[in-house]
Amino acid sequence: MRFDSASMRESNAPCRANESVVWEMFFLLCTTACAFSATSSLSTSAPRQERAHRLRLSADEINPGAVAGTNLRILEYPHPLLRAPNADVTEFDDELKQLTKEMFDIMYASRGVGLAAPQLGINKRLMVFNPEGDPKKWLSELVLCNPEIEEYSTSTALEEEGCLSFPGFTADVMRSQNIQVKWQGLNGKVKRKKLRGWEARIFQHEYDHLDGTLYVDRLGEGERSRVKCHLDDLIRSYEKESLAGPAAL
Repeated sequence: MRFDSASMRESNAPCRANESVVWEMFFLLCTTACAFSATSSLSTSAPRQERAHRLRLSADEINPGAVAGTNLRILEYPHPLLRAPNADVTEFDDELKQLTKEMFDIMYASRGVGLAAPQLGINKRLMVFNPEGDPKKWLSELVLCNPEIEEYSTSTALEEEGCLSFPGFTADVMRSQNIQVKWQGLNGKVKRKKLRGWEARIFQHEYDHLDGTLYVDRLGEGERSRVKCHLDDLIRSYEKESLAGPAAL
């Protein structure tokens, strides 16, 4: 039976009013259920797709070694420059523009979404990121000089992260879901923005590097134990390269 005007005309006249009420209620319930189902589907599928995209980006990160157009290399844990103090950016010139270009080139070659200057042995408060991780989506690129976090949200989330200075594994890190930040652009002009979700997480991760904090410092006891073997491998590799001489580092 179809619910339309023709089927309603076939009904007996004495029952028409009651039947009309029943059908209207039925139609309302069906419409509400369908709308709820569609909304639920959108609200659950979108985060799942976004999380899958994030996990793929984290898992795909690599240390590319030499990258065309630059002599800079990604430093791996436990290189001491990853813990060294970082000075403010004071010169906003062509040299800075060239440096950030090379940082983006290395970041994309690494399949990453963010990179801080200390990871390249440059101890400046400078970082770049593109939450899309795609050089074709260059409009999403951000260059941040002397960044600051002005406000953290009380809401936090535990999510998986990777780091170019810790190749080969990822770990769960608790971070604020939303932050209010400010920074200077390539021209020295101060900018402010509220970052949420994935962008807020990238910012906090790279910002930690500028304070000499590494993402493994934020791991819980269980996660720290789980990745200990990876950290030990990185330490052994660094010590072996140290013995081989400065050129190997």
